[in-house]
Amino acid sequence: MASFLYRLGQTAYRKRRWVLLLWVAVVAAVGFKGLTAASGSDDASSMPGIESQKAFDLIGERFPGTAADGASERIVFVAPDGQRVTAADNREAIEKTVAEAAHGSEVASAVNPFRANSVSKDGSTAYATVTYKVKDLSDGSKNELQKALGEARQAGLTVETGGNALAAQTEAGGVGEAAGVLVAALVLLVTFGSMAAAGLPLLTAIIGVATSTFAILALSSAFGLSSSTGTLATMLGLAVGIDYAMFIVSRYREERGKGHTPQEAAGRATGTAGSAVVFAGLTVVVALAGLSVVGVPMLTKMGLAAAGAVLLSVVIALTLVPALLGFWPNAVLPRRLRRRNRKTGDAGEQHLATATGAAVDTRESRWARFVLRRPLPVLLLSVIGLGALALPVADLQLGMSGDEAKPTSTTERRAYDALADGFGPGFNGPLTIVVDAQGAPDAAGAVDTIAKRIASTDGVVSVSEPRFNQAGDTAIISATPSTSPTSEETKDLVHTIRGERPGLETATDATFQVTGTTASNIDVAQKMQDALIPYLAVVVGLAFLLLLIVFRSVLVPVKAAVGFLLSVLASLGAVVAVFQWGWAADLLGVEQTGPIMSMMPIFLVGIVFGLAMDYQVFLVSRMREAYVHGQTPGRAMVTGFGHSSRVVAAAALIMMSVFSGFITAGESMIKMIGFGLAIAVLFDAFVVRMAFVPAVLALLGHRAWWLPRWLDRRLPRVDIEGEALPRSDTPATQSAGKPRETAGI
Repeated sequence: MASFLYRLGQTAYRKRRWVLLLWVAVVAAVGFKGLTAASGSDDASSMPGIESQKAFDLIGERFPGTAADGASERIVFVAPDGQRVTAADNREAIEKTVAEAAHGSEVASAVNPFRANSVSKDGSTAYATVTYKVKDLSDGSKNELQKALGEARQAGLTVETGGNALAAQTEAGGVGEAAGVLVAALVLLVTFGSMAAAGLPLLTAIIGVATSTFAILALSSAFGLSSSTGTLATMLGLAVGIDYAMFIVSRYREERGKGHTPQEAAGRATGTAGSAVVFAGLTVVVALAGLSVVGVPMLTKMGLAAAGAVLLSVVIALTLVPALLGFWPNAVLPRRLRRRNRKTGDAGEQHLATATGAAVDTRESRWARFVLRRPLPVLLLSVIGLGALALPVADLQLGMSGDEAKPTSTTERRAYDALADGFGPGFNGPLTIVVDAQGAPDAAGAVDTIAKRIASTDGVVSVSEPRFNQAGDTAIISATPSTSPTSEETKDLVHTIRGERPGLETATDATFQVTGTTASNIDVAQKMQDALIPYLAVVVGLAFLLLLIVFRSVLVPVKAAVGFLLSVLASLGAVVAVFQWGWAADLLGVEQTGPIMSMMPIFLVGIVFGLAMDYQVFLVSRMREAYVHGQTPGRAMVTGFGHSSRVVAAAALIMMSVFSGFITAGESMIKMIGFGLAIAVLFDAFVVRMAFVPAVLALLGHRAWWLPRWLDRRLPRVDIEGEALPRSDTPATQSAGKPRETAGI
């Protein structure tokens, strides 16, 4: 592996103009194809294997046109204090607004609230539903609706709206995400002390993200990729693209410091750090591709698209980065070393060894020696601290929040609150019951029996009149719970209604299924929970095999898995504490606590596992490299930590800055993702990798690198430490000599 990548790095450096032209051609070709390709269908709502999806499919089959994907908007009217919407002036204003909203050419229907009995019992609130023939409204239709709403407001009514007709697209990060990229650039500049060294990883990462985005657009029609498919690919592509390029640039600077020529340094950086990039990238790909185990098409496509973006980042790091180093061989070095090199010429290369070699006493090496002297206290503190942070996971409640989680500054949230006040908390989450009476001798009687049984169930406020299809063998009933859509009581109610099915099937020869947004969210949460353990088993198992091959050790992969579990559980506990319990929620702008997004544990496990293995490979591979080259386990740990910990810390800060940009989004769901990923990187990089890992290796000593002989003979050999690379005979490396053994190491 190292020899092949060494030759690849040297070739890319030597043929740098051809490599650059090739990448320019690739980006141009993929970009042209992506910009001219047809858009894919958005099947984000498809969730096979759950009852609510089966019921929804049955509605589409038995009620043609009912499941059409046209936009809709619910207009909520609230009378001024002390008045009723049924008062003559208010009623006239409402009817006029609904009539004007119905005039648009794209409107399918607009229901008058006074004819549809959509007025609250106290007369304070009424609502009208406007449905459209198209999914995306034209600006003219939106303006007509907004004009009608404005006239109702001028009449003194409070008017709020909820739905997808006027909803604006949610920005993932916006200004915060741009600020995150700026922070990443600053971290790179501080880490490397060179504008070129800081700019090169950003440039290659942007090229990778642009190429992967265009590729997703080009394949969207053929593979049914929606606009949301590329979100994860963009986020991870940017993060790992910066990291992978940064690790190779850092190793290039180190090799130059040992006295190597620029071309030789580029080859060695690609052969050593590049090997770590390959296996780190593979672990991320395993974690992302493993999302297909969950059985959710949207997650599968997002995972595979992101895996493709990560693979592209790996290829760019191995080819484009050494090629760009050929254009700026000295510009990526620290300023003082460039200045010294200009003064002393070629002999200056020898001085770089003393400036960047392993013998320099740094804060990182001093911390590693401290851990080496006191491994047990450091290990216990890290485990106890992360374990305490993980305690809230025991109270984890999964679900999907809706308009109730939006800021009160949004009209959707105010419409939700107005409907809950006027019609009860369960009005915003009605349950849709689909009764299949094809096998019943008396379909109408069977539907009536099922409707009465559901109406008598504790927790059901009301049940609508059944609506039959044309064949008269299927009916739809709407049941309104007494509790809010995200409450545990509503979840129990759904299970209770479904539990009544066997008895009703026997009595009526008909069956029914429960669907609707509320039931669907409950089913999705259960599906995600059931898939978490199999997903963990697949991802951790495959990654264990990869790490076993890389490190040729049994205990190092076990340690990596334990450390990952600690970091992901602690981060999930922090998410529960903030977004479910409300701790420090005001600081993040979270106005409404509630259940944790159903996909959050899967996202955390998949993404954080990949990133955690990145840090594991980059950090521990340098320790193993020193151990393989003859250093004692303690000295190898200190040497490897001193070489790579600063770069790992910088990579983690970059990840955190990118993810933290999502916290500034208005949507609570996006805030949750950004916070969860950022805090997970913090725990994994600065607690697990900087404390837990060196403490465990210090306690294990030689046993950390133990591998049974029979397994050693059967495992394929990959040279990640660069043992097969040409021996260096430069004056700098000759003068450097063997590292001095330190007492107690």
